Amino acid sequence: MDCKLRAKNCGGCPMLATEYAAQLKKKEADVRALLGKYGPVAPIRGMETPYHYRNKVISTFAPAAGGKLTSGIYAARTHKVLPVESCLLQDEVLDKVMLAVRAAANACRCQPFNEDKGTGLLRHCLLRRGVATGQVMVVLVTAQPVLPGAKNFVKALLAGAEKRGVPVTTVVQNYNPRRTSVVLGEDEKVLYGKGFILDTLCGKTYALSPRSFYQVNPVQTAVLYGLAVDAAHLTGKEVVLDAYCGIGTIGLTASDKARQVVGVEVNRDAVRDAIGNAKHNGVKNARFFAADATAWIREAADAGQKADVVFMDPPREGSTPAFLESVARMAPKRIVYVSCNPETMARDLALLTQKGYRAESFTPVDMFPHSAHCEVVGSLVRVK
Repeated sequence: MDCKLRAKNCGGCPMLATEYAAQLKKKEADVRALLGKYGPVAPIRGMETPYHYRNKVISTFAPAAGGKLTSGIYAARTHKVLPVESCLLQDEVLDKVMLAVRAAANACRCQPFNEDKGTGLLRHCLLRRGVATGQVMVVLVTAQPVLPGAKNFVKALLAGAEKRGVPVTTVVQNYNPRRTSVVLGEDEKVLYGKGFILDTLCGKTYALSPRSFYQVNPVQTAVLYGLAVDAAHLTGKEVVLDAYCGIGTIGLTASDKARQVVGVEVNRDAVRDAIGNAKHNGVKNARFFAADATAWIREAADAGQKADVVFMDPPREGSTPAFLESVARMAPKRIVYVSCNPETMARDLALLTQKGYRAESFTPVDMFPHSAHCEVVGSLVRVK
């Protein structure tokens, strides 16, 4: 399967022309080359249907002919917007919702933001879909604090979505005045609905707000988290630390099999969502703290606190030496390392293995088919 945008320098699917089986083979080999010296690498977990898996879409507005606007994705290594009507990676419902957003913006004569001049109104549109619930969130990112004719925009959007046979559950305006590549700003206003949507994952229901971190591939996320919880070998007696916990997904997935779960996350919005998610799911053995993971665990280790199992799911840059050393001082029996970057995972493993841990296994998970990225679940056990 191919896409006409690839010929226009779209960088979203660099491996699209490669057969999927060959993609998996290459990713597994890459993980084995990086991590194989630390422990055995299991066969990669791929998708049965590796298309239309993204439950989150970010589209950038740009000028179009006749004074109108369009929206799409940046061409690779540029700030030129390629108009997108449909995408082989994106949820097909979200493709249709984005067309409704674009039509509503044109009907309301909204102007796209011009990065060079600093003029115009609409910067980006972020869409989320709860695949299990069918709920859809529309986040309109503006360069100005006021969206003129907001009620008319919402009315036109809802009508356009209904015409296309797709739902819109909530609409949020996000104000981002900064000259930055960061999509979302700090200020938000709910224009329609409750300002969040619900989704179900691994038997738990989660509230997703505009800035919530939530994995974009729900099918493979269930695989990833299932592997992570299995790797922890929980018996119901363990104290579990969920570091870099986001909205609490891994910790809450593990909560049924643990005595207590403690989650730590630097993003306060995510922590608020995690606390709400625990309450919504009736989970009473989980607590969440808004703090830098490295600083929090260093203080906890200094105070003599212990954890039986540590889940760590750091960002692409990996963890920090201070965090890893503090984990080693806590001396958990097991560490389950969920990585979105096997290169930084290999770097961190070099330190963990020096601190008395041995890798039992690594399982690659193809979270992002047709891209070069690969997630890995690593299981480590304390040997001294």
